[in-house]
Amino acid sequence: MVSTLTTTERQVALLLSALVALTGLALAAAGRHDPLGVHGFLILVYGLGCATVVARGYYSPEPDSERLSRYYDEPIKAGLLIAMAWAVVGMFVGVWVATLLAYPEFTFDQAWASFGRLRPVHTTGVIFGFGGNALIATSFHVMQRTSRARMPGQLSPWFVLVGYNLFCLLAVSGYLIGITQSKEYAEPEWYADIWLVIVWVTYLVLYLRTLARRQEPHIYVANWYYLAFILVVAVLHIVNNLAIPASLGGAKSFPVFSGVQDAMTQWWYGHNAVAFFLTAGFLGMMYYYLPTRAGRPIFSYRLSIISFWGITFFYMWAGSHHLHYTALPHWVQTLGMTFSVMLLVPSWSSAGNALLTLNGAWHKVRDDATLRFMMVAAVFYGLSTFEGSFMAIRPVNALSHYTDWTVGHVHAGALGWVALITFGAIYSLVPMLWKRERMYSPALVELHFWLALAGTVIYVFAMWNSGIIQGLMWRTYNESGTLAYSFVDSLVAMHPYYVARAFGGLLFLIGAVAGCYNIWMTIRSTASAAREPTGDRPVAGAPAAEPAE
Repeated sequence: MVSTLTTTERQVALLLSALVALTGLALAAAGRHDPLGVHGFLILVYGLGCATVVARGYYSPEPDSERLSRYYDEPIKAGLLIAMAWAVVGMFVGVWVATLLAYPEFTFDQAWASFGRLRPVHTTGVIFGFGGNALIATSFHVMQRTSRARMPGQLSPWFVLVGYNLFCLLAVSGYLIGITQSKEYAEPEWYADIWLVIVWVTYLVLYLRTLARRQEPHIYVANWYYLAFILVVAVLHIVNNLAIPASLGGAKSFPVFSGVQDAMTQWWYGHNAVAFFLTAGFLGMMYYYLPTRAGRPIFSYRLSIISFWGITFFYMWAGSHHLHYTALPHWVQTLGMTFSVMLLVPSWSSAGNALLTLNGAWHKVRDDATLRFMMVAAVFYGLSTFEGSFMAIRPVNALSHYTDWTVGHVHAGALGWVALITFGAIYSLVPMLWKRERMYSPALVELHFWLALAGTVIYVFAMWNSGIIQGLMWRTYNESGTLAYSFVDSLVAMHPYYVARAFGGLLFLIGAVAGCYNIWMTIRSTASAAREPTGDRPVAGAPAAEPAE
């Protein structure tokens, strides 16, 4: 990193690192009798670590101007490796959490190992650690290639990547030591939220600056999705996390919203996090990497734009379907249900567009496991969006809500859609960025695909069965009008499904570990001289993605 920075940028990087370290020192001192002190120490160590890296190369020679004629790929490489590290950590904790539901003694009588603390570690590690880093890295790659423009500045991409991972560390460590806002989606406290706003605004400005200096007049559709992801997530994060700190020397804060308003705000945030973090961003990934890997143009470019606006508009109103049969006004619940059903149109348009793009390339799907990752991801995307619209209907929701059916639905999207499209994109990028002819072991890519698919199917089918049985047991009455089954009865009935759930997650984790090994060996292998990878072309000679119509 340091060798690519100019002297001025090194000075700025060193100053920023010092400021982070000083902030950590101040927080550690102010919160020495509070869990905030632990985070202060973590921020201090993080800042000192970054300052050490910059200082070691502070007097490195000034980088030559020739680097500006090529794309800036070093932050992308780092982002992909960090994403895979988070994948293994987050999925390992996920398997642990799933095991706890079947065998509660695996808490080992430790407070930090309880389900309530490990569960948000899993979700944050997988969604924000794995998914977020993959989105940042691939967005850096896509916006440069489709714009034929190098990212402006050498420092800001690193600031976004390093700063974002500091936020992830603060969130995960905070859950383990008991620092969290009391929300449906567990959130880190006020100081971490402020830091993420700074990082995210930098990310947005960096993206806009790159698009503004593009050499390609057309803004490719993948950039529309990535930009919606960046912009809307910023708005969601700020509004949902509005809070007043109890003191500057403590971690405690008080939310601005309360009661029904807070519930509505949380699910406006929660469902739109699904919409724009777990859908829009990864659709941007799909719309670039699937056509380029298949060697086919998008089936219908116009349809991709129509889908974009449909998803962007409809998703904004759908969050209230999570609050059926609550104190939320009935008309708001109905509004959410209606827009959720309407969402099926743009969602299936995107899934169908992806699958129809493969017309004439199905032989590649058969032979190329990387492309198969993306194809199956598109199938799961269509399946999950249909299921989501179906479950939003009030009578269906009466059976499914608060049961494991919802968990199965979430993981059909998280494992089958988000993780598979990400693995496909990473397997496409790694040989390109590290100038290799192919992955170290195509057989391991094939193994990873089947482990991931088997793990997803086992997990989702277990939760579908579990959830429907739960819902039916909870609503079954005997002749006297009382419940036929106690909650404990339903819990006992779930045990075999929870064992199957943990096994499915374990298969998925093993696949991710195999993927990490394959990526590491690909990087270590000797660079191929057979051809110049497209990812290393000069900016002026790089091809931009072409629409089909």
